[in-house]
Amino acid sequence: MAAQSTIPVVVNGACGKMGREVIKVVAQAKDMTLVGAIDKNPAVQGQDIGEVVGCGPLEIPITADLEAALVMAQSEGLAVMVDFTHPDAVYESVRAAIAYGVRPVVGTTGLSVEQIQDLAEFADKASIGCLIIPNFSIGVVLMQQAAVQAAQYFEHVEIIELHHNQKADAPSGTAVQTAQMLEELKKTYNAPEVEETEKLPGARGSATADGVRIHSVRLPGLIAHQEVLFGAPGQLYTLRHDTSDRASFMPGVLLCIRRILPLKSLIYGLDKIL
Repeated sequence: MAAQSTIPVVVNGACGKMGREVIKVVAQAKDMTLVGAIDKNPAVQGQDIGEVVGCGPLEIPITADLEAALVMAQSEGLAVMVDFTHPDAVYESVRAAIAYGVRPVVGTTGLSVEQIQDLAEFADKASIGCLIIPNFSIGVVLMQQAAVQAAQYFEHVEIIELHHNQKADAPSGTAVQTAQMLEELKKTYNAPEVEETEKLPGARGSATADGVRIHSVRLPGLIAHQEVLFGAPGQLYTLRHDTSDRASFMPGVLLCIRRILPLKSLIYGLDKIL
C-alpha cells in the first residue's frame, strides 16, 4: 500500500471553544485533511464547519453522527480523532474511535483512573495508539518538570488551578496530573502542624493520598491557569503558568496528531511524547 499523503482528522466537539481552534489549525496544516466535524448542538447541524468557526468554507458539514464519521475517516487511511467534548461523553467516544481503528487524541479531562485503565487495555488489544493529554501546552510540561525537581527539596506543596466557569470537572486534569507526578517521588507532603478545623467544608481544598492539596477556582474571564506553591521556613517558591489564548494549545495538538500514528498503546501526558 502506498503511503498516505495526509492524515485524515475528525474533530469531536468541533463547535466548542477548543474544537474551533483545532478546526482552524487542522484546516491549515499541509499534512492533514479534515474529514469530519462532530457536534451535538442541533442549531449547527448540516452547516459548513469552516463557515461556523470563521475560517471560510471547508465543505465539511457538521454532524452529530460520530460513528459514521469514524467509519469514513478510517476508510481514508490511518486516521485521528481529536476529542474536546464533555467528561460525561468522552469515554464512550474514545472507545468508539478505538473500535473503528481511529486513533484518539483526547483533550477532554474528567476520565477516572478506572476508565483510563480500561481504555489502555482496549487500545493494547486493538494495537491502536491513544493519547490522553490533560494539557497541550509546552509551558505546562516545563512547569510540571520544575515542580518535580522542587518537590525533592520541599515538604509542603499546594496546587491552585484556575479555569473559566464553563469547565465541567474539578480539579482540572492538569492539576491531577501534576499531583500524580509529585506522588511518584513516594513521599508524604504537608504533615499537619496543628489540628485543622474547616469552618466551611472544602475550605482547605481536596487532598491526595500523599497529602498534596488542590484548590479549584472557576470564574468568567479566566482560560486556564495553574500555580504550584512550595513552602519552607523563611521562603515560598511559586511556579505559575497562565494561558491568555487557546491558540497556545494548538502546537501541542498538532504534535500529537503527527506522533500518534505509529503508536500501539495508550500514552498519558504530553511529556511522554516530546
